[in-house]
Amino acid sequence: MRLYGGQVPVIAEDILRVLKKEDALEIEPENFDEVKLDIESVLREYIRMDREVTTLARDQAAQTGQSLGRAKRSVARDKGFEVGDDAIAYIINQLIETFLHSQFVEEVYAEDNDFRRHIKPILARASDQDEKLDREVRDKIKNIEEGSAAWDVEYQKAMGKLKRNKNLE
Repeated sequence: MRLYGGQVPVIAEDILRVLKKEDALEIEPENFDEVKLDIESVLREYIRMDREVTTLARDQAAQTGQSLGRAKRSVARDKGFEVGDDAIAYIINQLIETFLHSQFVEEVYAEDNDFRRHIKPILARASDQDEKLDREVRDKIKNIEEGSAAWDVEYQKAMGKLKRNKNLE
């Protein structure tokens, strides 16, 4: 799963809105911003850890000759972190723990499964962003032969520009 820093406030707002609508949490009105910041901190920590794990995995893959994906799963497992398909469940578990321990949440009414049911679609929508960006970039550079050096350069330029325009970097 890939999250971008620019997505974090929107995702946090969506999660808070849905949980409040479903009466999963009791939050005093003056504490909404603090709970939103709690949610954002979980998402930003996931992004930070994902970058750290990726960096360590690149080093490990270079030293051992194994694939980056295998190295990343190995490093993540060693750090108690989840990547790939398990990332959404990992983030939701972190959010639940945050709600249970936050001084700004008065009461937690929902069961863990209810939280998962409400939060998972929001995180899944956010993680689809990479595929949408890739399709959009490929549509913009379809006149260049894929796999060529020129295509690689144009792909990176177009992806960077698109991420800046969508405030994802």
